[in-house]
Amino acid sequence: MKLLLPIALSALCFAASTHNAAAQDDLDTSSTVLHAAHLLDVAAGKILSPGEVLISGDRIREAGTQVQHPDGAIVIDLGDATLMPGLIDAHVHLFLHPGDETLQTVQESIPERVLSAAAAAKADIFAGFTAERDMGTEGAGCADIPGPHLRVSCNAIDILGGHEDAIGFNPAQHVLSNADIANNTGQLLETMRAQHKGGADFTKIYETGPDSLIGNTFTTPYQYTEAELAAAVAEAHRTGSRVAVHCTGEPGASFAAHAGVASIDHAYNLSPETMKLMRDKQIYAVPTFTIMEYFAKHPDHIGDGAKYQAQLDYHAAEFKKQIAAGVPFAVGSDVGPFPHGTQAREFELMVQYGMTPIEVLRADLLNGAKLLDWADSIGQLKPGYLADVIAVPGNPLTDISTLKHPIFVMKDGEIIRRKPVAPPPQH
Repeated sequence: MKLLLPIALSALCFAASTHNAAAQDDLDTSSTVLHAAHLLDVAAGKILSPGEVLISGDRIREAGTQVQHPDGAIVIDLGDATLMPGLIDAHVHLFLHPGDETLQTVQESIPERVLSAAAAAKADIFAGFTAERDMGTEGAGCADIPGPHLRVSCNAIDILGGHEDAIGFNPAQHVLSNADIANNTGQLLETMRAQHKGGADFTKIYETGPDSLIGNTFTTPYQYTEAELAAAVAEAHRTGSRVAVHCTGEPGASFAAHAGVASIDHAYNLSPETMKLMRDKQIYAVPTFTIMEYFAKHPDHIGDGAKYQAQLDYHAAEFKKQIAAGVPFAVGSDVGPFPHGTQAREFELMVQYGMTPIEVLRADLLNGAKLLDWADSIGQLKPGYLADVIAVPGNPLTDISTLKHPIFVMKDGEIIRRKPVAPPPQH
């Protein structure tokens, strides 16, 4: 979005300035050294002890077991904690909150929803999420807000009568969809161009829905053909952008994979052919387990809890097949319909359903950075990367739940949150 332009420009300029930025004589008086008992090297998959990060301005200059301590540097000792990159949520809805989604878009004005979204962004960054991909503003157009680094899609794109087209209202009232409607290739491209003009970073398309699970048979109708999706992907690539799809099953997932989308979000059911395509093309699956767990525990109607739990169980079983097939994953929670700031639960569920902690951390930090097109700026504690750093108690490689309890959050070199560190016991 336009508010992110300075960040994008600084990332592009990094390659030309790395050597000078890392030199001692370029370290300014605003340098900060973060010290903790441990540091996560996510690429190597190991914990370094102790851990230190040297920061100057908004950039990391050094990271490892010991870094320079320039004269005048501020040293922050975070005690028995693990320093690691800021978390990434690749599927959020900042403009949604718990409650009826369809009524929110009808009853709440866009200014009201933007204020609510600002509070949601604050909750997310306080929870350690320093970068997010907003998967549809649900009728708020191309609104953008401060908070985590954001990739924003504007409204999702849908067909008439599709997944989010104000289904269930009196048609005579002409209740507006919270998506932008496009019924053919021409309308799809026209809508994408209008959204790009409005500041969209990428395009979100609803490809399937509604879903049905009867016994162990999962079905969901597709919304756009493979040719239509391929045209959308080509249009996105023309402007250096990408397409992500809401897609729970076949044949829509196959259409999306053949078309070359960047991610298939939800991905309850994928055929062997689709899984192979996703592996070969490095198309990310974004499981979003937490939203279904929340719906199962907080159903709107009697009987819905069991329905959602059955879908969650089905998805968990299919997830194991996807892991075995080599499907690449990113981490996204679908937060919004459940409370913002609580989405680190997604890490626990991905471990519970079959991934190791380091696999989930790599899916989040390495794959998430690639999916957001910031692979050279976020996701690792490396010289030249943005100073997005969090500290968590304990070791996330042995206890992934520690990600739910950050004690320190920094974004762009600015401290967002810091809990007091208890002094060592006196003997």
